[in-house]
Amino acid sequence: MSTDPRRRVPRTDHLLAEPALAAATQRFGRERVKRAVTGAQERARSGQIAPEAVADAALAALPRSATGLRRVLNASGVLVHTNIGRAPLSDAAREAVALAAGTCDVELDLATGARGRRGTGALDALRAAVPGAGDVHVANNGAAALALVASALAFGREIVVSRGELVEIGDGFRIPELIESTGARLRPVGATNRTHPRDYAEAIGPDTGFVLKVHPSNFVVTGFTRSVEVAELGGLTRPDGSTVPIVDDIGSGLLAPHPRLPGEPDVTSTLAAGATLVTASGDKLLGGPQAGLVFGGPGPGAELVARVRRHPLARAMRVDKLTLAALEASVAGPPTPVRLGLDATVDGLRDRAEKLAATLAGDGIDAVAVDSVSTIGGGGAPGVELDSAAVSLPEAFAAVLRAGDPAVLGRLEHGRCLLDLRAVAPGDDDALAAAVRRTAREV
Repeated sequence: MSTDPRRRVPRTDHLLAEPALAAATQRFGRERVKRAVTGAQERARSGQIAPEAVADAALAALPRSATGLRRVLNASGVLVHTNIGRAPLSDAAREAVALAAGTCDVELDLATGARGRRGTGALDALRAAVPGAGDVHVANNGAAALALVASALAFGREIVVSRGELVEIGDGFRIPELIESTGARLRPVGATNRTHPRDYAEAIGPDTGFVLKVHPSNFVVTGFTRSVEVAELGGLTRPDGSTVPIVDDIGSGLLAPHPRLPGEPDVTSTLAAGATLVTASGDKLLGGPQAGLVFGGPGPGAELVARVRRHPLARAMRVDKLTLAALEASVAGPPTPVRLGLDATVDGLRDRAEKLAATLAGDGIDAVAVDSVSTIGGGGAPGVELDSAAVSLPEAFAAVLRAGDPAVLGRLEHGRCLLDLRAVAPGDDDALAAAVRRTAREV
């Protein structure tokens, strides 16, 4: 009788019927699991693994989840971290996304059976959150919102903007290039560090589409500087007497003033100051999904939002049902994780850090609670620092924590790995401690 171990390699159909691999088929699909099984069988036939280990090897070859994305605990001290997806969604928003992932009434009036208006719930929630708005439109991100406004209101015309506000918005993209790609022409005014109201007034002509204000949301210029506030630009008119719209791109998506961010512009105050339109992002300080918001003030502002909504590019920049569901829940639901992190008290953070450090130290780990400083991040509130608290670990923990599951993103400071708790939900403290314990066994 042959003793060739290859004859003991389990058959494919038998392997796929095993409970663990059958469950994996439900998550990843039959073809993906079958490829993993076939690969494991070949390893067994070549003598790399024992035939009895084929099922386990096939399972080990499959990914952790159906997506290549991995969960990351944000202990960096940056509240809205661009590289890990900016704003984490609230439980309410995640529940809304799960509902919308199936068939839903995104464009159906269930009462009449006729086609309904898309995104009514999200739009109504945004209007309720900013009562001074006459109308609102949602695009697929902040840059799209500004580009859509420029194309709808200033194609072939001029947009007057301060030289000090021609900023780069990230990943090499710049406001001038974004605007000019829409077919509008820029008319820069003032100097890099100082612009005056007269600079805008002198630049207005028959070809002016609108005046643009851009919040420099990822840097601060100090010293001999002067910028013009929205309230100072009211009443600008073209030679024919028509009013020039004022468009303010505030960036971070703060809907109303926040006491910890006195210098950060918000939609409510900017409209009240006289802006005709305000554009902003949904996935920064608003705390929702990636989206671009266009708010119009009452009267002329609402009329311009209607023009923006009917522009052909609005279809190309439309958001999907998942975004609409998450946006509605983020605006109308409980406080978002970003808001909770922003509102967290230093005393509360210190208490959590001390408890975590004491627990870890009891396991023989070099963990100490320390004061820390966190930032907003995500192109919002530049220069603003928030007192925080962290767990300090040996430097070698940082790389191993990033490679874990879940991954943990801390930061290095003075030769130590700091796990800042401002952006870590209190409910994740146990998961954070478990990740540190696993890491301690590897370093």
